[in-house]
Amino acid sequence: MLEDEETLLHKEFGTLNNIVWALKKVKKYTPVLLLLMAVGIVTGSLMSCLWSFIGKYVLDIVQAQADTADKDIVPLYKLLAVIAVIEVVSLGLNALVTVKINYNFNIVRMKIMTERIAKSLSMNYETLENPAMLNTQEKAQRATQSSDRGVEGLIRIIYDSGKEIVLIAVSVSTIATLDVRLIAVLAIIAAIQAVVLLVMVKKDRKEVWEKLGGTWHKTHYMERVTQGFDWAKDIRLFNMKNSLSKKQSDILAEKRRLMYHSNNIWIALSLINDPLGILANAAVYGILIYSVIGSDMTIGSFTLYLGLAGTFSSSLYQLITSFGKFKERSMETDDFRSFTEGELGMDKDDEDYIPIPKSDTYRFEFKNVSYKYIGAKSYSLKNLNLTLEPGKKLAVVGINGAGKTTFIKLLLRLYDPTEGVILMNGIDIRRFKREEYYTLFSPVFQDVRPFAFPLSENVSMGTPEDTDKAYAEECLRKAGLGDKLDSLPLGVDTQLLKVFYEEGIDLSGGERQKLALVRALYKDAPIIVLDEPTAALDAIAEYNLYRSFNEIIGGKSAVYISHRLSSTRFCDTIAMFKRGEMIEYGTHEELLAENGAYAEMFAVQSQYYREDGELDMNMSVELNMNPDMGMRHEGGDFHEKVRG
Repeated sequence: MLEDEETLLHKEFGTLNNIVWALKKVKKYTPVLLLLMAVGIVTGSLMSCLWSFIGKYVLDIVQAQADTADKDIVPLYKLLAVIAVIEVVSLGLNALVTVKINYNFNIVRMKIMTERIAKSLSMNYETLENPAMLNTQEKAQRATQSSDRGVEGLIRIIYDSGKEIVLIAVSVSTIATLDVRLIAVLAIIAAIQAVVLLVMVKKDRKEVWEKLGGTWHKTHYMERVTQGFDWAKDIRLFNMKNSLSKKQSDILAEKRRLMYHSNNIWIALSLINDPLGILANAAVYGILIYSVIGSDMTIGSFTLYLGLAGTFSSSLYQLITSFGKFKERSMETDDFRSFTEGELGMDKDDEDYIPIPKSDTYRFEFKNVSYKYIGAKSYSLKNLNLTLEPGKKLAVVGINGAGKTTFIKLLLRLYDPTEGVILMNGIDIRRFKREEYYTLFSPVFQDVRPFAFPLSENVSMGTPEDTDKAYAEECLRKAGLGDKLDSLPLGVDTQLLKVFYEEGIDLSGGERQKLALVRALYKDAPIIVLDEPTAALDAIAEYNLYRSFNEIIGGKSAVYISHRLSSTRFCDTIAMFKRGEMIEYGTHEELLAENGAYAEMFAVQSQYYREDGELDMNMSVELNMNPDMGMRHEGGDFHEKVRG
């Protein structure tokens, strides 16, 4: 990845900036939470220091009555009655507020999770599949996956710190009447603890958590592979259990090593800060004992100061600890904001885009187009010059790795060229907004994954309200899924997959490929793109599907990508790719006449066709097993036979 891209992938906003940002999110999504937090700070602080004051007055009354002759305890009963009322009201109010606060904390986290998901759905495909971006996305996900870390963790620390600040203020104002030096001693010790804590937090982040990002990504991948249904057959039939267990064990061993190092860092922190805490307690007791002996301090006052000194020390330590937690949660919030607010992979809203020209025809030109994947040493596509004429059908053929799929991704603008330019009706396609440009294409890809939605929505790829069920059914029947549709009790309302509903069904590989064709038919865009759409079909089914689909799309522009040459008979021009370059271009007849790579490939595959153009059902099996045959054949024995 380029250095400027690394900078765009992560940005440090600063703790104060993140605090303000988090409070703005609270105000945006649940404004009432700000009021609840203010009330909770008051009630929570009251509950923490209330008994320190109550204890003083109870002991003072008891001591005063002990020195009288009548031993009147009625004042004590009155005080206890008032205390009981205050306690009940405070407990009830604090409990109610706490429940409401926790509920609204979760609402904020759910809302910011939708921001992260929306960003993932909006990013350019090329950037989204970048390994570095995947790591950034993983960190952003961790920043929203629990209530005590990331963004919600930061908001909770803001709330908790508010309570600690109020407690410190109450404690300081009271203890200062005894001896201000005690506050100074505790503050100095706390400052030392704060410095040590911040150093350890930074060390832990750098030496552990930054390195854990890649480990988490690997762990999640292995969990998907070992538990996912898509890989289950291969794992069992190829006896991969031991191999996968070993890989998983190695990844977890690295994770354990880093976590062990993290534990050692925090143990070192305890070895430094715990003795400092003991020193602080010794200072408190020393000054209080001196005050009792030298100043006739009452037992009640002793209890009050001791309790508030403990509250002050505890609250100050918690506040100091929160500085480290603030830093941690702020850095996790940096991860979230770096992903959601980052510019990499996003089209700028203020870009000077132009609307897609309204036209019945679209002409695409590749001019000296090259593309190199990030981190790759060589180009996947090199110096391509090619034109897709309006209403014409182009077949792109070649073996795996020839650059066919890269060409399609460039045409669809899932990628932008590393070099060169792609023109549509003479205009650089980068001048158009991606979302608008995508509307021009009905793509059919090799890897088809149904969504856990009803069949009709799997066809329309839209909301239930925007789905024309009747038209979806019409497209399903056109693509050869009529028998499947008739077998379903709920028809187009049948739920696919068993993710949300037990009665959900799955589709076979061939049915999934046909579903992809149905989606293209339903979208009815002016350009059809078929990128290895028949890989899961046998050669006979492929040939028949291409023939029927060619009739369906009529006069629309189309690009066919395939190993097998079933599609070339239906196309106006053919482009032969090899090692990222277009080595031949022309009509079927022209390329046969050239007696080159295409003629060689077609000659070998053509022996599986009868003279009437239909596939030989017996010999097509071998073609289905080896669709690249002909590319490695050096002879020309079949060429004359084919042309003849």
